[in-house]
Amino acid sequence: MGDYSTLGDVAGKRVLVRSDLNVPLDGTRITDDGRVRASVPTIRALAEAGARVVVVAHLGRPKGAPEDRYSLRPVAARLGELLGQEVAFATDTVGDSARAVVDGLGDGQVAVLENVRFNPGETSKDDAERGVFADQLAALADAFVSDGFGVVHRKQASVYDVAQRLPHAMGGLVATELEVMKRLTEAPERPYAVVLGGSKVSDKLGVIDNLLGKADRLLIGGGMVFTFLKAQGHEVGKSLLEDDQLDICRAYLARAEESGVDIVLPTDVVVDTAFPSGDRTPEPRVVPATEIPADCLGLDIGPDSGAAFAAALADAHTVFWNGPMGVFEVAAFAEGTRAVAQALTEVDGLSVVGGGDSAAAVRALGFEESAFGHISTGGGASLEYLEGKQLPGIKVLED
Repeated sequence: MGDYSTLGDVAGKRVLVRSDLNVPLDGTRITDDGRVRASVPTIRALAEAGARVVVVAHLGRPKGAPEDRYSLRPVAARLGELLGQEVAFATDTVGDSARAVVDGLGDGQVAVLENVRFNPGETSKDDAERGVFADQLAALADAFVSDGFGVVHRKQASVYDVAQRLPHAMGGLVATELEVMKRLTEAPERPYAVVLGGSKVSDKLGVIDNLLGKADRLLIGGGMVFTFLKAQGHEVGKSLLEDDQLDICRAYLARAEESGVDIVLPTDVVVDTAFPSGDRTPEPRVVPATEIPADCLGLDIGPDSGAAFAAALADAHTVFWNGPMGVFEVAAFAEGTRAVAQALTEVDGLSVVGGGDSAAAVRALGFEESAFGHISTGGGASLEYLEGKQLPGIKVLED
């Protein structure tokens, strides 16, 4: 497996790089370029080695056909700014524009192909349909480098099938992510604390199940906490609730007690009578987690809980965090997420922000990325790795 140096001399070769450029956009304005910046080192290294770099990536969830709002054109422009060189852009994935742009590359130059999910073969469940698209992508290159950690848990054409058709290697970003994930799962330095937030318990079932046998403490916030509170017999008003997960949450609480894992739930929450939207001015108030009014919904963990979560992380030597504690995009409901982020910056050991909304939150709240041990680019991939699942985009590189 190894990194892309195993490909040998790449000067003059066309190297297809699967990056993760799936960034949030406000129209054509990138609101968080973290993933673009993370993709630069591997692309730059290949270009400086003389490769003709062809970047493939997706943005959003188009339905197998072009949609202007999901075009990678603004992302290609930002990549060029970060690289300090012009980046060519193909207006299709494997058609006339892609072939012409790739044929026009000189040594050390970079091109970005249009969103690979504009082609239905990228995400098809049919191996043959994916294979046809992978053949077309592979025809554009002499070698393949997998550097999009945010997609390695997907069995998709540009992640999995292309690697079967070209000499392949792991990019520096993926190699770094895997090294961190192994530190979290293979004899982590203790105490080992995991903070989980986000909206739904159902999104985190596998990771909770697996970590109950590995972590020392499990701190739960975000929208998912209300299903746990309900499972304990508390009313949660209009808060997000997954009734079909109540028995599972009760079982997790019982397992944690039996195995000596400390599950920390909030003791107070910030509530409002409506979800923040439009021009409505938020009317937040703090209530005990066990006394949420019937006409309110919880939108953040409260100040006492933020302090308790920070205290529970203070002596930890390994911390993994995935999922905000509340609706951090709105200042009135961002303090719980801020408290957790601040606590991670003070960890004496390895602190990992597990991608997705958590990574977006620390940047939106003004934290320096260097304050954390590692900010992952792949929320879903990180969770599936911690669940113990095999990641197709990694397995194919090992074959």
